[in-house]
Amino acid sequence: MKTTRRKFIFTATSASLGALAALLAVSARAAKPDGKQAGLVVIPERKVPVLAEADVLVCGGGTAGITAACSAARHGAKVILIERWPCLGGMGTAALVNGWHRSDREKVVINGLVEEAAERARKRGWIEQVKNFPKAFETHWFDPEGMKVVYQDMLDESGVRTFCYLVAGEPIVEGGKIRGVTVETKEGTRAILARIVIDATGDGDVAAKAGLPFEYGRAGDSLVQGMTMMFRLSDVAPDIVNSHPKDADRVFRLMKRLRDEGKFVPFNEGAAYSYLHSARAPDVSYNMCPVAGNPLHEEELTQLTAKARRQVHQYVELWRKEMPGFKDAKVVQTGSSLGIRESRRVRGLKTLDAQMVVKAVKHSDAIGHGVWMIDIHDPKGSGHTTWTEQKPETMVPVGQSYHIPLGMCLNATMPNLAVVGRCASSTHEGHSSVRVQTHCMVMGQGVGTCAALALGTGVDMARFDVCKLQAQLRQDGVYLEDVPHKEM
Repeated sequence: MKTTRRKFIFTATSASLGALAALLAVSARAAKPDGKQAGLVVIPERKVPVLAEADVLVCGGGTAGITAACSAARHGAKVILIERWPCLGGMGTAALVNGWHRSDREKVVINGLVEEAAERARKRGWIEQVKNFPKAFETHWFDPEGMKVVYQDMLDESGVRTFCYLVAGEPIVEGGKIRGVTVETKEGTRAILARIVIDATGDGDVAAKAGLPFEYGRAGDSLVQGMTMMFRLSDVAPDIVNSHPKDADRVFRLMKRLRDEGKFVPFNEGAAYSYLHSARAPDVSYNMCPVAGNPLHEEELTQLTAKARRQVHQYVELWRKEMPGFKDAKVVQTGSSLGIRESRRVRGLKTLDAQMVVKAVKHSDAIGHGVWMIDIHDPKGSGHTTWTEQKPETMVPVGQSYHIPLGMCLNATMPNLAVVGRCASSTHEGHSSVRVQTHCMVMGQGVGTCAALALGTGVDMARFDVCKLQAQLRQDGVYLEDVPHKEM
């Protein structure tokens, strides 16, 4: 495909956008020893070549971005997707978070592109239903390596032009609308332009840089949920592990005692207890290694990632010595990234909260259903999570599900900029449910479809007939029931 040579006049606002040669002035103050910003640089207005143009630009190739891009393209839009990592799938592939949640514990209520991805993976042996399906809302385990292929195939077959290795840079805003974003390529700064931009970065990077208001963290101390380093082991002997419950109890008590004495690292107790009593399948990741901090601070995130990898090896070293069946265990893989659960939550037309989740509230602008509980991982890094307790006040009732509203993905500031995924509008508690992959995929399919249909009729996404959107989603296989005529 021929690249356009069109130029775009862009006034830079961030030092990250230009080479040092482009600087007009540099503050005379020296850099501070702690590495914090010590001064300012000024970058001049300059002409930035346009790399590509589309109807819809999706920034972020995690599960929400993938479904947004596929659905928009399948409904006639010319779509570009950009992704910072060399693979697609986000937390589900790069961070080894390989579990899906699709059931209300009686029936499956999340279908559409989620089911398509599952069927593609099933044909290749890359996904497995849990034994008590669909009685548990944790319904599937999948192979992250295989899903990289599944997602790329879905995008390619949908006609999405995909660029990995590109980070969404500065938003290009004119007249109250976003025109696209800049990207840093091997040849220099370029612009990608679009009529609608969908922020699927997870952290809401594009929306925040464009000036949209957002929330961060929980009430009181503004801390976000803890992160997890997922890992895989080889050479574990399941038969031996499963036949030594007394040793499992002993090792678990030892881990807790050493941790409480400050001689061992933190861990998720519910998960660790389970792994010691029932060996994890070699193709399913271990989810027990917590760290906490600010995922928006790159240096801190680097340190936390290194800390988590060290913790993984400390678990395994203790298990080799103490737990039968783990004598020869080896760490064969840790996530390329920490599993990040929460950062920015961009303020939308609606905000999903805890009561909407646990009361299974329905919305007139529903684009799909959600089933997961209020699952908060301790923002201070202890490893404790409300998942372990599963109290009634944190659970969606059996056989029920809540609605994911379109309004949580749209905003009152910029009509052609939407967000999908864990950066959508929610409270700290509501976010802890809707952040899981299948729910993010519901948002992506709903918003991507809305974007294409709205472009086709020449209206803003928030003004598009939601009944027509819902009819199209149902036609595309989305489970969408109990939609009220008026807001509840």
